[in-house]
Amino acid sequence: MQNDAKVVRLSTVATQQSPNSPAGRLPVALIQLRDKAAQQLKQALQALFDNADDTLFEMADRATSNAEQNAFFEAMRELRLKRRTIERTFLQNVFESFATLNQYQIGAPQLDVATAESLSLVNNDDLEENVALDAMVARVMSRDAMAIGHLTTRLNAMITQKLDDKSNPLGPRCLCEQFVESASCLSVEIRVRLIILKLFEKYVLSDIDQLFSMANEHLIEAGVLPELKSTPARRRTAPGERPAREPAAEGHGGSSAGYAEQDFKEVFGVLQDLLAEVRGNALLPRRELPVDALPISSNDLMRLLSHMQQRLPAPSGRESDFDLRDQLQNLLSRASAKSGRARVVGEVDEDVINLVSMLFEFILDDRTLPDSLKALIGRLQIPMLKVAVLDKTFFSRGSHPARRLLNEIASAALGWNNQGDEQRDQLFQHIEQVVQRLLNDFTDDTSVFSDLLAEFLAFTGDERRRSELLEQRTRDAEEGRAKAELARLEVEHALNQRMLGKILPEVVVRLLQEGWSKVMQLACLKFGAGSPEWEANLSVMDDLIWSVEPHEDAEDRLRLLELVPNLLKALREGLAGAAVDPFVTSEFFSQLESVHVQAFQRFKRVTPEPQGDTPLVDPLNEHGTVAAVDDSDTLLDMPAMIEVVEEIVLSAPGEKREHEAEVALPHDDGALQQVDSLRVGSWVEIAEDEEHKLRCKLAAIIKPTSKYIFVNRTGMKVLEKTRMGLAVEFRRGSIRLLDDALLFDRALESVISNLRRLKEA
Repeated sequence: MQNDAKVVRLSTVATQQSPNSPAGRLPVALIQLRDKAAQQLKQALQALFDNADDTLFEMADRATSNAEQNAFFEAMRELRLKRRTIERTFLQNVFESFATLNQYQIGAPQLDVATAESLSLVNNDDLEENVALDAMVARVMSRDAMAIGHLTTRLNAMITQKLDDKSNPLGPRCLCEQFVESASCLSVEIRVRLIILKLFEKYVLSDIDQLFSMANEHLIEAGVLPELKSTPARRRTAPGERPAREPAAEGHGGSSAGYAEQDFKEVFGVLQDLLAEVRGNALLPRRELPVDALPISSNDLMRLLSHMQQRLPAPSGRESDFDLRDQLQNLLSRASAKSGRARVVGEVDEDVINLVSMLFEFILDDRTLPDSLKALIGRLQIPMLKVAVLDKTFFSRGSHPARRLLNEIASAALGWNNQGDEQRDQLFQHIEQVVQRLLNDFTDDTSVFSDLLAEFLAFTGDERRRSELLEQRTRDAEEGRAKAELARLEVEHALNQRMLGKILPEVVVRLLQEGWSKVMQLACLKFGAGSPEWEANLSVMDDLIWSVEPHEDAEDRLRLLELVPNLLKALREGLAGAAVDPFVTSEFFSQLESVHVQAFQRFKRVTPEPQGDTPLVDPLNEHGTVAAVDDSDTLLDMPAMIEVVEEIVLSAPGEKREHEAEVALPHDDGALQQVDSLRVGSWVEIAEDEEHKLRCKLAAIIKPTSKYIFVNRTGMKVLEKTRMGLAVEFRRGSIRLLDDALLFDRALESVISNLRRLKEA
């Protein structure tokens, strides 16, 4: 059978409608619209990611804790790494939403029947994200409903499917859901996801009316429902510019980008005014310029600085010997000789050079920084100067990446101890790598500071988590030691109260001091002094001491007969529960048996002979029961007796008690006030001798024992002092509190204070 020209094979239709070739099923006007929309959305996404760093930096700068701050910096790093993936996935989703517009749906969609088992609670984070997404869509629909409605109507006139505003591929609902799906690869917490959604609203949805206007105009030109008239679009804002209508939830108390930039310029202007008023002082000599001097441009200055940066001398012990201004003046003199005309730095750039030089003079003189790391940080002077020449907000914006990097390096170096082998220390190596990368790679692209900052924060974050874990273990161990020490003091008091000044058998003294003291310490730790368990152990100790003391009354003999079996049982159970060595326990009981037999024999000597054949039942056998002794038994040797004349002092196995020199300081002494002002987390430097200094952090204050526990950078315990012992060290001047405030901020504050002081002089 020959094929009729009017017959179309179903297989051919299926092939043409295959999802692999969607463009062939769309009208040309829709293909063109898709491409134009994709280009506009791509530009908006680029603006979003270009400004994401600054936004996350500002959030990190306002963070109230280190954990919160690091979360923002890690999110910034991950967003930068996955930026291309998110952009590509989002645009692919847009293309696919257009590809399905003309696909037939075979049969009606089957709805899943909801059962009680299939229903589950929505995750709180997902719920919060959905609420934010609904609010974003509602804001767009409230202001651009007419343009969206006209676009949906025009699309319905060209395709086979039935669309509404929610399923419109260029509508706010579809775009938001596609962005959320493309950003699902980010492993960030919900508050960061909400910030990213807010950025999507700011840089994509805020100007989406331009997209709707473009789409409607394009379809009108293609002849699709030209009679529908839409309102004109709002003025389009430039990428990164804050839109005229700012969402109410954008921020409270925040200023616009324009105002913020003006504030930055005003800060630098104030610094320039201070420099102008003190110029001519010894700190800042006035420039004597030739009449025909020609200022070089900022670009020429950057090239000179790059030349110096590549030829920076190797680090030495005295980085302050390197004078940036002198080195730059030498280069300018050579350039002037070659050109035949005096070349000088422009006034604004000269002010920047002076400010950066003053900042690094403070940094290199700062006693908080270890000397070995000053040599590395001093090599950052030229890169920081280049940043300041390029961006004057360097002096005023606390979240500036270059400024932030310098602060983070200084904070990490706060607890670094110079052990003479820097090349094996990971922190030193990492700082050295950061400095070397800046010297090698930084020309005029300041984004390298953001990359290095993110990497450095990731490194220090790992170090900090490990040290915090070890610090917590150290605190737990010290608190356990303090409780054990208090328990030992309670037991010592109980033992001395009952034994001091008495003459007792040696075995009893040893049993109580070496064995039963452990039972009582355990009871004190588990149940506390004054508990029924504690009182029961005290009673056992009292009964044991009474049982070996001399007694003459017949009533005491009867009491001893009743007491000893239960006493031995209580002693055995207590020592076994405290895990006292069973061999030692057996030796104690063997000697204690002799002591009790001796006590019964003393009774026998003072008691009249019984009448008849009634045996005398006195001593104890090895099982703790009363054994018979006839008249022919000989008296056992008297047990060794000792007089307890010195206070009993208990100690843990392997522990040596260190008694610090008793120094009586008045309660209002300034050294004690210095100790009391210390807070957990404070860094101090302790002079061990004339050459060696130890940097450590106060990790815990154990109040019951008045102990101050110090750890090193890795969280390992390195020092333990009492409150009085620390006060003595402060009075000697061997302890110095380290300032852990941000280095750049302290340096800038010092520069401003010096300039104001010179101005008033």
